[in-house]
Amino acid sequence: MEGVLNSIQIKQFIENGFVRIDNGFSAKTAEEVRRILWRDMEAKEDDPSTWTKPVIRLGMYSQPPFIASCNTPVLHAAFDQLIGKGKWMPCSSMGTFPVRFPCSEEPGDTGWHVDVSFGSDPSDFFEWRVNWRSKNRGLLMLFLYSDVGEADAPTRIKVGSHLDIARILKPKGEQGLSLRELMPIFPQLPARDEVLATGPAGTVYLCHPFIVHAAQPHRGDMPRFLAQPPLLLKEELMQGEVYSPVEEAIRIGIG
Repeated sequence: MEGVLNSIQIKQFIENGFVRIDNGFSAKTAEEVRRILWRDMEAKEDDPSTWTKPVIRLGMYSQPPFIASCNTPVLHAAFDQLIGKGKWMPCSSMGTFPVRFPCSEEPGDTGWHVDVSFGSDPSDFFEWRVNWRSKNRGLLMLFLYSDVGEADAPTRIKVGSHLDIARILKPKGEQGLSLRELMPIFPQLPARDEVLATGPAGTVYLCHPFIVHAAQPHRGDMPRFLAQPPLLLKEELMQGEVYSPVEEAIRIGIG
């Protein structure tokens, strides 16, 4: 499958930091994924009285429906366009799942951030880092496994914020910055419009790895199922003279 993203979408990705893929995977696959996740929770699908926590985090998943959802022809074609053929690794796991429930209690994890991508201390994620080459990570991806409306805790995305992060990271070289070092920087970033990652089950948002984003409380009626795995790289970015859209955005950001 060639060219699933048109030139306008590519331009929007470079400038805005994300592109929405409708029908990235099937509603049937999304239903199969939800069925597995419900089995692993104390909360019960047919009993809202058990939905007592604002968020339940589930572990790594690599069963067939999960792998099928992230390895569709349309997504692989989009990866080729945004990263470059042969430069990324197919997803073999969908990472952790933050399942969000309608709840008046604040979840406590709604701060603005970027996803860090390398580090050595699994006990202190705030010491994990991101550098201007986006070491290890080609894309941040948001997979919607349930219908997500504006009240259903959609991820908030700061439009164009990836350009700000590239500018901040470049002087820090290969070591980059840790999440702990970045946290006080986020409130100082230029004002940016916000977009909500909404859509029916099967929608995928492909985001620049530097995009600033945040969770939010669930104010809707039904639990929200979402995964945000990285697209891992086979080789470092920003090494050649021909830039992919992800690299072009970094080039523009650093000036």
